[in-house]
Amino acid sequence: MVDSDIIQLTAQALMLTLILSMPPIIAAAGVGLLISLIQALTQIQEQTLPFAFKLIAVIISIFATARWLGLEIYHYSLAIMNKIPDL
Repeated sequence: MVDSDIIQLTAQALMLTLILSMPPIIAAAGVGLLISLIQALTQIQEQTLPFAFKLIAVIISIFATARWLGLEIYHYSLAIMNKIPDL
C-alpha cells in the first residue's frame, strides 16, 4: 500500500465521518432553533429546556438512521479489510 492509498482511505474516513454525523447535528440545530424561538416568544428563561429536547431529537435521529449508519460503516470497513492483502 503506497502513501496515496493511505491518504485516499483517510480522506474517505473523514468524509464518511462528516456525512454520518450530519443527521444528529441537523436535528439538534433545528430543534434548538425552534425551542429558542418558542422561548423568546413566551419569555421562558429555562436553561435545561433546550438541552432535553435536543437530546431527544438526537436520539430519535440516531435511531431513525441507525441502519444506514451501520451499513456505511460496514462497507467502509470491508473496503479497508480488502486492502490488507496489498500490504
